[in-house]
Amino acid sequence: MIEIPETYVLAEQIEETLVGKTIKSAVANAHPHSFAWYSGDPATYGAMLEGQRITSANPGTGYTCGGNTEIMCSDFLMVISTPIKYHAPSAKLPKSHQLLIEFDDGSHMSCTVQMWGSMFCAPATEIKNMGHFSNSHLPDPLTDEFNENYFDSLWNGAKPQLSAKAFLATEQRIPGLGNGVLQDILFNARIHPKRKLESMGDSEKEIMFNSVKTTLKAMKDGGGRDTEKDLFNKQGRYQTILSKNTLHSPCPGCSGVLVRQAYLGGNIYFCGTCQPL
Repeated sequence: MIEIPETYVLAEQIEETLVGKTIKSAVANAHPHSFAWYSGDPATYGAMLEGQRITSANPGTGYTCGGNTEIMCSDFLMVISTPIKYHAPSAKLPKSHQLLIEFDDGSHMSCTVQMWGSMFCAPATEIKNMGHFSNSHLPDPLTDEFNENYFDSLWNGAKPQLSAKAFLATEQRIPGLGNGVLQDILFNARIHPKRKLESMGDSEKEIMFNSVKTTLKAMKDGGGRDTEKDLFNKQGRYQTILSKNTLHSPCPGCSGVLVRQAYLGGNIYFCGTCQPL
């Protein structure tokens, strides 16, 4: 899947690069993947999309929820939660792909699932009725609607025994905020990923809220994270503080040792000194 900063980057690049192009052909599920999901029968994607013109794109804020890239065609909407790549005419295409679209100018767009991801395609009027987007009403953290009052409502509705990671990055409380962006958010807030909500006061809750807003904005403004790639297969310019790229570097806060641990279905990164448990 992709996360909030990258959806913004992809949507902007698609607006600049793909809008106006007409789809010549589309092939879905050419290389089956156990964790690739489609709406309906992927064999019908070609018939649905052929002749459709790309008209707009957004970071999952138009019809669904965060963590998706929405690509609007003349009559259909594609909702994609996997990385998306653009291939100029005559460029080498990926050997394996779960969605490949050819445009009338000879260029292509491809999706190749890394861990898991969805590539939905349906009339826009039907997307919200699919059952996959029950959280489509939830505000995006990069909008004004996601304010302190809203964050308080999330906090008050969560079990006090939840950890910081469980609160921010599970159960789609904040769609598109996943384990990847979580690491820098909690480091900037100086909160340990395993820290329980019940151990935090109002000041730490406010610090966490502000870190969600400012860290995600910095990632978006930096063209995505340096652990991810954009539409043109280039790494983002935002340098992650805590990630696989920095694990063996000293902590930027105290020069101590950074730690990686498995927790809640993924790795967490933290500094035991700056983020005490």
